[in-house]
Amino acid sequence: MTSTPEQQPADRLDAAAINERIRALWAGGALSPEGEKEYRHLLIVWAEAMRDGQQLAA
Repeated sequence: MTSTPEQQPADRLDAAAINERIRALWAGGALSPEGEKEYRHLLIVWAEAMRDGQQLAA
């Protein structure tokens, strides 16, 4: 069974997929406390994915 990006742990996604999840969180307007926690986590994972992508390109 293949999982969708929404079902996969964020640390296994590429930066574009993580960005999609961040945008989906904000689609509903203000974030709940749980949404804020997930948002902060996704930002960290996104930054790591971006950094890893830049290192691969070098």
